[in-house]
Amino acid sequence: MQSDVSTGSSLPDVREISCAEPLNWLAGGWSDFGKIPGPALAYGVGLAAISLALMAGILFTDIANWIMVLAAGFVFVAPMIAMGLYEAGRRLETGEKVDLPSMLFVRTASARCLAYLGLALCLIYFFWTRMAQLVYGLSTYQVHKTTQDFLEFMFTTQEGWSMAITGTIVGAVIGLIAYSLVVVSAPMLLERKSDVFIATITSFRTVAKNPAPMLLWALIIAVLTAIGLATAGLGLIVIFPVIGLASWRAYRSLVVSD
Repeated sequence: MQSDVSTGSSLPDVREISCAEPLNWLAGGWSDFGKIPGPALAYGVGLAAISLALMAGILFTDIANWIMVLAAGFVFVAPMIAMGLYEAGRRLETGEKVDLPSMLFVRTASARCLAYLGLALCLIYFFWTRMAQLVYGLSTYQVHKTTQDFLEFMFTTQEGWSMAITGTIVGAVIGLIAYSLVVVSAPMLLERKSDVFIATITSFRTVAKNPAPMLLWALIIAVLTAIGLATAGLGLIVIFPVIGLASWRAYRSLVVSD
């Protein structure tokens, strides 16, 4: 059961939800995917192609120690990449036609504020890369140039385990901040002419008002994304569009309409 929570006049109202809602969002995202399989799959194929290109670059160049950094970076850029899927969810809700051009060339209500949000995510990601390099540098005096050497170090040595655990903890904290910043604000700026500060504050408020459901939703996104990356990016062809469409439903469920 959902109940509205009143706020100040300059901020939209947010709802308090149960832990069952994230599963409903995911089911709704799957249902929406079935309504627009062509455009959604095309969107997913494009993302999978970019992922494969990045993985190939890691495998065939001497940047093996950036594996975890680049993989975690996907979490930071994904909300902005998913703008076309938010637009598809909005169009399905209003009964408008959904095609690939409408998903690729999205007209947002607050384009400049959305650019500021993207810049904030980039800054957070740059901070994460510095932290990841620091954790790696403090874990070993060697430079692992090949992917095989790096994976052997990470999984077969005590220093590698410590690096993986520390990096996971640090990445989870930074990722949670980024998630709280953008989980509602990105789709909100698509639909509403809103200030970026109001949008981000609203996003943080939804997480603060619903810590357990929102952490569950973050876990679902993380697990599904990990599965997609573990399949060399091929799983993202379906997983990413479903998550994007479900994220629009999450926004509509959490933030009260004008």
